[in-house]
Amino acid sequence: MQKGNFKSNLVLLLAAAIWGLAFVAQRKGAEFLGPYTFNALRFAIGAISLLPIYALTRNNKTNEHFEWRKAIKSGIFLGFVLFIASTFQQIGMSFTEASKAGFITSLYVILVPVFGLFVGRKVTKTLWSGVIIAMAGLYLLSVREGFSLELGDSLLIASAVFFALHMLLIGTFAPRHNIFLLSVFQFSVTAILSFVAAIFYEEMELESIKQAAIPIIYAGLFSVGIAYTLQAYAQKKAHPAHAAIIFSFESVFALIGGWLILNEVIDLRAGIGSLLMLAGIIISQIDFKKFRK
Repeated sequence: MQKGNFKSNLVLLLAAAIWGLAFVAQRKGAEFLGPYTFNALRFAIGAISLLPIYALTRNNKTNEHFEWRKAIKSGIFLGFVLFIASTFQQIGMSFTEASKAGFITSLYVILVPVFGLFVGRKVTKTLWSGVIIAMAGLYLLSVREGFSLELGDSLLIASAVFFALHMLLIGTFAPRHNIFLLSVFQFSVTAILSFVAAIFYEEMELESIKQAAIPIIYAGLFSVGIAYTLQAYAQKKAHPAHAAIIFSFESVFALIGGWLILNEVIDLRAGIGSLLMLAGIIISQIDFKKFRK
């Protein structure tokens, strides 16, 4: 492995660790705040934290007014999808463990190429094998007696679907804009929509916000601001397939964080399901023909 790629992969692993532990922060934040209030605050912090980075990476030769006007349109669309995805996820976090949430949300890694079928992209046999293995793992992890799916798990599956859609849209819009400016707008839209929903459906109490301060700061500054910057830096050199596999390990870090910080325990059935999901996600990203060569 080239030195640059190795360094990039380590940076991506650090980003995955930050995102994995963010499930712990979201689970803890759900104890004090409603999902809309929590998301409004964390995405607002995330948007603000990216402004200095945009200032350093902007192209002074371009028409800034035109660049902002273009990015706003794309940012509104992305922010709306991200609002739906993050709302499903945060509500789901109120009903399930951080460890389970990490594995279920990681399904977006598989869903992205599957959704690519609708725009004419080819799907390999390896991917379908990974999907089948991951689905078997999801069954063991989430489906209980009477073939019932727990509410929190259902919401997290819905969030994974919208996160996959969001990633596909990012792939379309990102090449057209400064990625940090685009992120500032989409995070701002998500924060605004969450704030409006919080006004109608939740009680925003200052004392509750103080109690959830550390989870909010971590989820906003570290998970959004720092990890997103690390991802943007590393993916300039990292192989896309390698990046997808490394990102899937955020579920492992969610499991470790839930165990160490929240004292969560996964039973044998759920543990086997988690391992199958991780194996399916990794297998789906490997090109065995190139690997043999």
